[in-house]
Amino acid sequence: MLTGAAIMIVEILGAKMLAPYLGTSHFVWTAQIAVTLVALALGYYLGGRLVDRSTDLRRLYWAILLAGLYLALSVPLRAPVANLCLTFDLPVGSLLASAFLFLVPLGLLAMVGPFLIRVFTVHVSGVGGNVGRLSAISTLGSFLGTLLIGYVLIPLLPNSTTMYLTAAVLMLVALGFLFSQRRVSGNLTALVLALACAGLGWNGVASDRWRGRSASELFRGNSNFGQLQVLQLTNSALRYYCNDYLTQNTYDTNTQQSVSMFTYMLHRLAKAYTAQTEDVLCIGVGVGIVPMDFAREGVRVDAVEINPAVVPVAREFFGFEPEKLNLALTDGRYFVNHTRKKYDAICLDAFLGDSCPSHLMTREAFAAMGRVLKPDGVLVINTFADLEFNNDYFSASLSKTLAAVFPSVRIHAGSRGNTMFVASARRDLAIVRPPSYEGIHGYARHDVEEAFNTLRETDPAHGIVLTDDYNPVEFRDAANRERIRKNLAKSMNDW
Repeated sequence: MLTGAAIMIVEILGAKMLAPYLGTSHFVWTAQIAVTLVALALGYYLGGRLVDRSTDLRRLYWAILLAGLYLALSVPLRAPVANLCLTFDLPVGSLLASAFLFLVPLGLLAMVGPFLIRVFTVHVSGVGGNVGRLSAISTLGSFLGTLLIGYVLIPLLPNSTTMYLTAAVLMLVALGFLFSQRRVSGNLTALVLALACAGLGWNGVASDRWRGRSASELFRGNSNFGQLQVLQLTNSALRYYCNDYLTQNTYDTNTQQSVSMFTYMLHRLAKAYTAQTEDVLCIGVGVGIVPMDFAREGVRVDAVEINPAVVPVAREFFGFEPEKLNLALTDGRYFVNHTRKKYDAICLDAFLGDSCPSHLMTREAFAAMGRVLKPDGVLVINTFADLEFNNDYFSASLSKTLAAVFPSVRIHAGSRGNTMFVASARRDLAIVRPPSYEGIHGYARHDVEEAFNTLRETDPAHGIVLTDDYNPVEFRDAANRERIRKNLAKSMNDW
């Protein structure tokens, strides 16, 4: 049961540990699952071969000990290995990083099943029962491990600490059995190895702290949707909100304003394209800048945020006041499917690291949003979509998908910054309230003005209509997302 739980913890936690460097795309999860399956196959095979040579249980507990030792070392090795694998394409880099860090310990843990089946089998007639019982116990352990990592450990503890504790439990169980066998020489070797790897692992846990030279870390916390950080530049009013080491928003503590262009564009595009904004839906709260801008103007705001861990961070460090709006902690699409309200504007700004969740970017998702918009309402979307000819698959697909639902689609993008999409059921979509640039932070004003005054188009020959059934954006847009992640990660390393 213990090893079954450990296998699931390592499989899920491994992907979470790689996320700050390689992202959370299907490439990372595919690599982690593939490596786990290969490791299980190798472990089952080698465990069977090993027990056929000898049924000495010391061999089995040495395998468990070695798995714990390797996992302890994976904590300090995680960052250098992941950074090295960033030099490869994302699919290859994800597979290499996962294999190097987790193939060996998962394979060693998988050896337990066939080994114990052979040890407990005295007569051939009892093989079926032994296999069934041990498989059931192992699966139950996997079930408990999955619940433990998903609902308890990830939200409460740093990923490095959870991996280290998993390694420590495996080592302690193995050492407990080995020392019960009273073989001094082998036991001393096991103890020395365990202490050495435990020390290196703990050093990895201790070093998993912010060590930036030009910024101090005000907050760090884990969540079901990534590691959250708040960083304050040294001798500066600039404060950064980061998710899995990627900058999500920038804030001036002196003026209590965002420094990020997209926050102003979301707010002011919604106002510019509608005659009135009395009811607004914000899908994705982040640190609460956009919903608070509307709320301070007396707008009735419904805000949807999937990650509850963000709310106290936004309140403490970025002036978010959730009591001034209707906040729903749920998935954006679930909320849209169930609400009966009608909105003047929907601001879609839902990101997991370097990309928007794909289930919010399909024809069916946009149709659901269209149903809750008033007849002259608008949908405003913040994206990292690239508009360059050879890299425009996502932007062209998003434009086509929106056009399949809404008669009018406009794209605003300047020479730098994010790409903003505006869609409406109005066929004559045009700015009805000229934007005011007053009150925009000086760092962002030029980019906001340029984006407002620059309309872009995508190549109609490129892209496809994205649907719930077929949405290959993560694959087709992987190079762009990989470039964005590398650039953002590099900027963090420069701090």
